[in-house]
Amino acid sequence: MTVQQAPDTGANTSYVPVPVRRRGIPWVAIGRAAWRIAVPVLIALAVGAIALLIGGQRPLEIYGMLVQEAFGDGARLNATLTAATPLLFTGLAAAVAFRAGVFNVGVEGSFAFAGLAAAVVGTRVGGLPPSVAILACFVAGVLAGMLVAVVPAVLRTWLKVDEVVSTLMFNFIVTGVTSWLVQSFFLAPGQANSATAYIAASAELPALAPPGQLSVGFLVALLLIAFYAAWVRRSQLGFEFDAVGRTPRFSLAQGLRVRTVLMTAMLASGAIGGLGGAVHALGVVHRYSVGFSASFGFTGIAIALLARFNPIGIVVGSVAFGALAAAGATVQLFVNIPIQLIDILQGTVMMLAVAQFAVPRLRRRAATRKAEART
Repeated sequence: MTVQQAPDTGANTSYVPVPVRRRGIPWVAIGRAAWRIAVPVLIALAVGAIALLIGGQRPLEIYGMLVQEAFGDGARLNATLTAATPLLFTGLAAAVAFRAGVFNVGVEGSFAFAGLAAAVVGTRVGGLPPSVAILACFVAGVLAGMLVAVVPAVLRTWLKVDEVVSTLMFNFIVTGVTSWLVQSFFLAPGQANSATAYIAASAELPALAPPGQLSVGFLVALLLIAFYAAWVRRSQLGFEFDAVGRTPRFSLAQGLRVRTVLMTAMLASGAIGGLGGAVHALGVVHRYSVGFSASFGFTGIAIALLARFNPIGIVVGSVAFGALAAAGATVQLFVNIPIQLIDILQGTVMMLAVAQFAVPRLRRRAATRKAEART
């Protein structure tokens, strides 16, 4: 293990040794992450099975059909990975913020606003080479995602305003602003459903396996997650994210850059969510319209909590939720089951993921308060 010295931030005149971890693949951590994902999923399947039995259905048969429709052949796998792509971005965006102890629920707003920005830019780059056109749309999406996160980041970093409240409220503001912008400035001729014009062909992301919708955006997401995995384990800032997320008061007392970490976490989360919105606009929808995000941001929160910010867990969780989304509607066409079954499964997993993350923290806080009261 090497040791680096953290820069003097003014909060403490002494230097702080910052270890840069250089270990092999953490198989034990991966096993724990897989177990944490498996338990909520198994409980959700049990709850769904009870609902199916009450409705007179055979749970094993239905679940078998879901697996078949999600992974049965190349076309079905293409649809599953397409549905998982936006979740890879939003899950990673939430994980980056959560790792620093910032509970950012504004990824949904960043995703949607970035989708509008990328779509608008995409309609105006028809004369550019595809690489330049796509890069311009990506930049627009990243900046739009960061813009949504700026105000909550400032409020959290400098005024200590609870980021859960500010980011949640900003989602509603962003929804209203995007609808107003589309209706007032970017509405496509002849459209009455708050939709922009389709992007130029040069701005469309290349498909990985035509005629399916899976695009190179999926590879971009995987590369970003791989970078996140290396950054968390090998960088000084990654160590500071962990330290601030676990013990913010101790980190501040030791001179770590707490404000820098918090601001960076919020803006990076917004940027990643924004890139996801741009990929969705360029690779799947090819414009912005009402219902652009099928609650991808909120699902990403559940995935990040379920994975405990583990990069492999984020991939597994995203593919699992993508499989449910892709296969659920198809199975409902062949079997007389309510489409709400998918909502039951997803909602149960989300609830358990939040409980799995929040309950231990609430217990630690209660124990800390009791210890302080005794002293």
